[in-house]
Amino acid sequence: MFLLAHLSDPHLGPLPETRLRELMSKRVLGYVNWHRNRARSMTATWLDGLIKDMQAQPLDHIALTGDLVNIALDLEISAARRWLETLAPASEMSLVPGNHDAYVPGALRRAVHAWAPYMTGDRETAPAFPYVRRRGPVALVGVSSARASGPWLATGRVGARQARDLRDLLETLKDEGLFRIVMLHHPPQQRATAWNKRLTDASRIRAAVKRAGCELILHGHTHLATRTAIDGPDGPVPVICVPSASNAPGHKRPPARYNLFRISGKAGAWRCDMEERGYDTREAEMPAEVRMLARHRLVIP
Repeated sequence: MFLLAHLSDPHLGPLPETRLRELMSKRVLGYVNWHRNRARSMTATWLDGLIKDMQAQPLDHIALTGDLVNIALDLEISAARRWLETLAPASEMSLVPGNHDAYVPGALRRAVHAWAPYMTGDRETAPAFPYVRRRGPVALVGVSSARASGPWLATGRVGARQARDLRDLLETLKDEGLFRIVMLHHPPQQRATAWNKRLTDASRIRAAVKRAGCELILHGHTHLATRTAIDGPDGPVPVICVPSASNAPGHKRPPARYNLFRISGKAGAWRCDMEERGYDTREAEMPAEVRMLARHRLVIP
């Protein structure tokens, strides 16, 4: 059995000291939003408890689907690298960036450079998307939907080349008999988010998966606990989102959570059980207990 943990959207805080010239862009909106909203709803206290519980599990690997930072300041990006190193060695955790990691032009390049060991594929020397990491019976395929966008936008895009390479990789990995997991930040299904937060070319991901197939898709971005599906060549492919890893109970979005996937079997006869672990919506005060919230058997095509 292979045990995989999925978490997303930690939005690490607090924001570091910020110079005025760093806010002369879209960052000023994120700066205001942090201090008005996220500074209260997303705190290290809840994140630290969640991580402690996750690290107590006998994990084989961790999948992290983006939005490590808030407005992509250089100090945020370097602090996120140090935080990653406390979670797991790069060989045991795979990462894809989110829209907040690419908040302004140039930020994504700096983030990818800083976090490179966590998003570099097998036999590669530098990050290139999509990447592949083979771990036991599992192949993790990292897709980047992160792009700098304009004010009041949180859209993503994968592009034609990346979607084409994704299709080809999935076909190759199918021939290898591996359990294929696609990781990206933005949801690929239709009507998953508001127009200003969508994956603008999500149809490219759906087309690649419908032709080549995969066993599981993991994403973040919406801060919701959702289980949906998109079409694959042999049936619906599960699409799973997890709430923000730092969200406190008592707010609009569900409190901090991560998912555990127990993967066993072989090609043509895979079994995948999913366990949701996190805080109860009623636990508004610390100390609170991370617990098993639900279990599901995923239907694998």
